[in-house]
Amino acid sequence: MSTRKINGKALAKHMAAEAAFDMEGTLATIHPDALFEDQPIGLVLRGREACARHYRLWWDAFGIHTDQGTLHWVNDDLLIGESHFTGTHEGPFLGIEPTGKTIRFPFTVIVTFRDGMLSGEKFYYDLNDILRQLGQQSFEVAA
Repeated sequence: MSTRKINGKALAKHMAAEAAFDMEGTLATIHPDALFEDQPIGLVLRGREACARHYRLWWDAFGIHTDQGTLHWVNDDLLIGESHFTGTHEGPFLGIEPTGKTIRFPFTVIVTFRDGMLSGEKFYYDLNDILRQLGQQSFEVAA
């Protein structure tokens, strides 16, 4: 089986586990040395357990879901995904108490693969758009 097919199967399994909020299943698709970077909030996480913090942040705050989106394979081990997150603010997010408001925002993610697993995800989105939807002012990440 080709590398792209192997990585595509890993991605499909990963996305299904994410959609089910299955942490164990999601982490099983992530390489032990994975690197997650959430650019807008300045979060850099290494390893499966650290990556679990990223999922908890978003799942606990918004119970977030993605639409089908578009996948662009750059090569067998590199993918760019474009989609929208939608969720309801039901848990704390970056110190903001739950508002009950529904948010929807576009995002881009760069995904890398290694050994048939996701080895990295780098997220890009407009944090200030999310904050406006929550009725907050703009946010600056402390250095």
